[in-house]
Amino acid sequence: METNPDQRNAVIEAIVLDIEGTTCPVNFVSQTLFPFARRQLTQVICEENRKASVSAAIQEAINEWEKDTDPTSQALLLQATNQNPPSAEEVVRYFEHLIECDRKSTALKELQGIIWEQGYASGELKSPLYPDVIPALDTWKQKGITLAVYSSGSVKAQQLLYSHTTHGNITDRFSFWFDTRTGPKLEEDSYNIISQIIGIKPTSILFISDHPGECDAALASGMETRFCLREGNPHRNGGHHRVIHNLKEAEPKHDVI
Repeated sequence: METNPDQRNAVIEAIVLDIEGTTCPVNFVSQTLFPFARRQLTQVICEENRKASVSAAIQEAINEWEKDTDPTSQALLLQATNQNPPSAEEVVRYFEHLIECDRKSTALKELQGIIWEQGYASGELKSPLYPDVIPALDTWKQKGITLAVYSSGSVKAQQLLYSHTTHGNITDRFSFWFDTRTGPKLEEDSYNIISQIIGIKPTSILFISDHPGECDAALASGMETRFCLREGNPHRNGGHHRVIHNLKEAEPKHDVI
């Protein structure tokens, strides 16, 4: 699929950024955040006086579980039918299954965000950013470009990551935050919704991600796209999308204010 002439000549008024592999190294998420959340899972869920936000995430997981057609999920649910609702230990097993199969579960993302919040607050967690990120964000902001985040991690997790970076709190750079509650990142409709919420037509929005499938969906909606190829990123082929190696390369003079 080629970018049409209208897209190539459009003035970019907003930039929507993925996080993992785009602004923050992939290994921070996979080697630091995910293991940290998994280690705390049982304690947080089974805590006698757990937070209301944890209970809400558990209920959301149970609702997802009841609709989950995965055979392993169904087997776990069958084992849990003796108790209504499922016990905390059974919920832990379901969450662990979701982690094992790398499911983009909204409930799991919400719970991980709660756990990470505790880690950031204690100082155990700090988010590393690529060195080109803050200069690029500041340049775009100065030019009046609206900045937004779209990640599979919950909005809470996104804001925690950007408020506890090794360079301090940078959440003030962003005006909009989107997660899987907006819609799956591989579906065109999700990007149409983002465009509507931001209030800018898709052809005037640039989406940057390390995932070619996400770029495909964004391009289908009419957005400009850039495929971010960083060292260590799992996806190495950007297909028909313009490839960049840092955010500075994402600012061609002809299509950014």
